[in-house]
Amino acid sequence: MFDHLLIIGCGNMGGAMLAGWLAAGEAPARFSVLDPALEEAPEGVALHRDAGEMPGTHDAVLLGFKPQQLGALGPGLQGLTEGRAVCSLLAGITLAQLGGAFPKGAAHLRVMPNLAARINKSPVILAETGLGTDARGAAFALFDQLGSAVWLEDEAQFDLVTALAGSGPGFVYRFIDALAGAAVDLGLDAPTAARLALATVEGAAALAAASDASPATLADRVASPGGMTREGLNVLDDNAALRRLLARTLAATRDKGAALSQSS
Repeated sequence: MFDHLLIIGCGNMGGAMLAGWLAAGEAPARFSVLDPALEEAPEGVALHRDAGEMPGTHDAVLLGFKPQQLGALGPGLQGLTEGRAVCSLLAGITLAQLGGAFPKGAAHLRVMPNLAARINKSPVILAETGLGTDARGAAFALFDQLGSAVWLEDEAQFDLVTALAGSGPGFVYRFIDALAGAAVDLGLDAPTAARLALATVEGAAALAAASDASPATLADRVASPGGMTREGLNVLDDNAALRRLLARTLAATRDKGAALSQSS
């Protein structure tokens, strides 16, 4: 299982994952795409625009369309999912809902990466039902190539980890933009502010990833007592202002996943 993956709906996320697998050295022939709107697929990857064209050589599918489309598209995909592992990128759609939509699937798997899959730097959250030991190992090996795969045994936490690891890059990008924008508001020219903000976050993230120290410890190492950095951290730390803002952000994102599940 997972020898040939059919990607159904190869948009931003599916496209990033496909690019990441190819960058990791996977053979293009291991993948095929079903997407009526996609103009072209990477060289060597078969592109189909009609489910009736499919040769049926795949042993797993990856659902990459919008979760709101499950009810409309699911019935027409029964033949493509029967006897195969059904992997889903559909935010908020539970394993039980996935099994109800594709009852003849051999197994069901929720997958949540982020766009850094394109450069093999994405966390990939996995939850499954129906996979045997060998197939579970094969699934992990496939998705781990996109960065760092993690099995989540408690599916009830899936929307929360999606908010953190799947949606998280959007929040980081917003922080980079806000950091640069704040400098512009205080008098720095926009191009310089944007360049410095991006380089600062890139370097800080790389150092945090390579360090044995926690990010909290690294922040304190930057900040000398009574110095400039400490004065700025005092603003972020006042009444846990930054942490409380991010808790609200993650909660809103998590709760949207639950709403998507209920509306599908």
